[in-house]
Amino acid sequence: MIIDTTEVQTINSFSISESLKEVYGLIWIFVPILTLILGITIGVLVIVWLEREISAAIQQRIGPEYAGPLGILQALADGTKLLFKEDLLPSRGDVRLFSIGPSIVVISILLSYLVIPFGYRLILADLSIGVFLWVAISSIAPIGLLMSGYGSNNKYSFSGGLRAAAQSISYEIPLTLCVLSISLLSNSSSTVDIVEAQSKYGFWGWNLWRQPIGFIVFIISSLAECERLPFDLPEAEEELVAGYQTEYSGIRFGLFYLASYLNLLASSLFVTVLYLGGWNLSIPYISIPELFGIKKIAGVFGMTIGIFITLVKAYLFLFISITTRWTLPRMRMDQLLNLGWKFLLPISLGNLLLTTSSQLVSL
Repeated sequence: MIIDTTEVQTINSFSISESLKEVYGLIWIFVPILTLILGITIGVLVIVWLEREISAAIQQRIGPEYAGPLGILQALADGTKLLFKEDLLPSRGDVRLFSIGPSIVVISILLSYLVIPFGYRLILADLSIGVFLWVAISSIAPIGLLMSGYGSNNKYSFSGGLRAAAQSISYEIPLTLCVLSISLLSNSSSTVDIVEAQSKYGFWGWNLWRQPIGFIVFIISSLAECERLPFDLPEAEEELVAGYQTEYSGIRFGLFYLASYLNLLASSLFVTVLYLGGWNLSIPYISIPELFGIKKIAGVFGMTIGIFITLVKAYLFLFISITTRWTLPRMRMDQLLNLGWKFLLPISLGNLLLTTSSQLVSL
């Protein structure tokens, strides 16, 4: 039997090309994920710098100025310092719970970025249950905080973990009811569909004008979910030393620090998507490069402008939350729970009933 060498070479080249295609496919799966993680990391560094600068301006201080130009590398310096610090473990605590807690918090918040659209068709997973997936995933984070508090074998840490769980349950229900109202208005739970439903009527089509009560309840609930002042009861320094973070040091403490800012950025982006029209601005910006005869760059230009608009709206909400931190005093625990159960829950339920009745009348 004579074997043709050309046929063998053809088969070998075909198998090599198929394996190369599989490798390229795997690479292209990880490229958008890594790009998103890099963008989120840069966004968090900018938030930390902005918070320090705005806080310094409010308190009439100078703020960070030595680490890099205008102190912009201060957050990077703090992260590097935490990375090289000694990682201590409590001798009588539950080491497994103590170690797993911070990871659960960070991973659950990172997963919520899967369904955030940064521009037109610029989303990792356009799911039909996008906003409710975010609500479900974000409810996992308090479990990690409770594990951290319990595993520390410290009364302050355990009290902070219990407070975090109680606060999350109290404010998650009004937040979910507000999200449900938006889904009813848009006839979809996909984040992309919600943004496109707002773009039909321009600036006045934003859900901010159609759901003003829901917008206010959503902002208050988001601040409580992020444990920002005046809702930072789980880590109240005057009462609980540092709450669930009391026994943590080094990189694990840095993970909690990172998780708080990741959660704040995610909440700001969801406020932008649900109420402020997402990447849309009420002007036809994609036609601008075509006026100058740059037709090929129109798509890239439009995508860049879309990302820029989304981030500007998100950072506007971040500015509000940062200034709120230095404006309002911390609430007591009973006041916090009363606000959630006795005020926000009935208001959000009434808002949902109004939205449902208006949608039924319009049919």
